[in-house]
Amino acid sequence: MLGNFKYSNPTTLYFGDKAQSHLAEALRPFGKKVMLIYGGGSIKRNGVYDDVMAALKEADKEVVELSGVMPNPTVVKMEEGAQLARRHNVDFILAVGGGSTIDYAKAVSVATWYDGDAWQHFWVEQANPAPDARIIPLGAVLTMAGTGSEMNGGSVITNHAANLKIGKVFGTEVMPKFAVLNPRYTFSLPHRQLVAGIYDMFNHIMEQYFSGHDDSTSDYLAEGLMRSIVASSLVAVKDPANYEARSNLMWAATWALNTLISQGKREDWMVHMLGHAIGAYTDATHGMTLSAVSEAYYRYVMQFCPAKFARFAKVVWDIPAEGKSEEQLASEGIDALMDWIRTIGAATRISQIGATPEMIEGIADATIILDSGYKKLTRAEVVDILRNSL
Repeated sequence: MLGNFKYSNPTTLYFGDKAQSHLAEALRPFGKKVMLIYGGGSIKRNGVYDDVMAALKEADKEVVELSGVMPNPTVVKMEEGAQLARRHNVDFILAVGGGSTIDYAKAVSVATWYDGDAWQHFWVEQANPAPDARIIPLGAVLTMAGTGSEMNGGSVITNHAANLKIGKVFGTEVMPKFAVLNPRYTFSLPHRQLVAGIYDMFNHIMEQYFSGHDDSTSDYLAEGLMRSIVASSLVAVKDPANYEARSNLMWAATWALNTLISQGKREDWMVHMLGHAIGAYTDATHGMTLSAVSEAYYRYVMQFCPAKFARFAKVVWDIPAEGKSEEQLASEGIDALMDWIRTIGAATRISQIGATPEMIEGIADATIILDSGYKKLTRAEVVDILRNSL
């Protein structure tokens, strides 16, 4: 392990098919008025809403509801939520849904009492809340595994007017105070959302894994998580009600991005930057934007560290190394990745999710270029990768 770091994660997790029974006790330490945030209403059809309302009643909370959070939450929706939270002076936010809903709740928590343009300050400028900032605490009830937002400070917001989709990673002060993870709450997800979440969690690990050249304990943890996701995904896509597979996926998604396996790593995140830019133009499902650009990106960058990609092939995909060069083994690892992506049904080309050749230049302009992976891309390289992903 190289580098120096401080690790802290304050989120309390309640996991399992009885996890919701702890929700009332988790809510009690917080204020009387709770803003309940959720998406399009599926939680009312699958019974989750009833469970949550029962817990809120048991905890003697007054509820302010905000529904309609979209898969790629917008600045406009964030401002709506902040206005509602201010008007009712809410004490706590409870997000019920997947990563988009929880990301959105974090945005509302920091934007509500910020005196200025929250989008510009926190997302565009990547500023942090002032030490004395009033931030509304929040909790989460997870209904879709993928983003890890239930145990991290990340919040991704889309600005359609600017054709931008930007993620901001806040500190521990914005992380959920608790999260309820019942794998059964994910059973009613449509197949496409299940698959998108699977690739999202897997790519979170890849973004952290493909960085650095040292023998890192974090990489061994990452490899185990990736192998677990692959094994469980092959079961879950065929049998969506398989509790063991769905519980393993939910647990892996949380640990994929709760900052544990990033310790000692530089990290990459360029697939996410590309995916966010594609999403800003197409409004496509996040996990699909990642899978659709992965082959072109990883085939390009693996030349700058073939040894790590060869290790990925051997350890994650069990590809025999005998008689093969690092470059050949690395390429076979990407082949195996793409075979798996096709098997679970994720997108492999950005044209499948709404991107057109005419969008490429704009998507390239909207792509934030980071300097943390094996190769800092030029804009021309971004354009080539996008064209090779069509």
